[in-house]
Amino acid sequence: MEWVSSLPAFNATMNALSGLLLLNGYRLVRARRLLAHRRSMLAACATSTIFLASYLFYHYHAGSTRFTGTGVVRTVYFTILISHTILATVILPLAILSVVHGLRDNRPLHRKISRWTFPIWMYVSVTGVLVYFFLYQWFPSR
Repeated sequence: MEWVSSLPAFNATMNALSGLLLLNGYRLVRARRLLAHRRSMLAACATSTIFLASYLFYHYHAGSTRFTGTGVVRTVYFTILISHTILATVILPLAILSVVHGLRDNRPLHRKISRWTFPIWMYVSVTGVLVYFFLYQWFPSR
């Protein structure tokens, strides 16, 4: 399964696409384009779900990837990685709740939860792409 080595780039692409769809969904809801907002947010959910499945598949088959950077960059990397990992765990139930309340048109609860969901999900999407660059582009293992 030689193609498994291409999954980190695919995963980073899915994370980036999810972030762009989230930003678009935010822009659309601010413009009161609610149907377009719904579609963009559901597309963000789909890309995040594809990411998660691919990420788990990759790590099941390839194991973990060691970070080779040293010094200050190592501290920066692990700070990003730890915050990313913790918030990635937190975002799953928040995203599910946001989507469920949005689809049920329970706007007050949807808004209340989404005020937390959106920035955390954006952070997880952006830092996921950063982790990819740290591991596979800027400091690849030899």
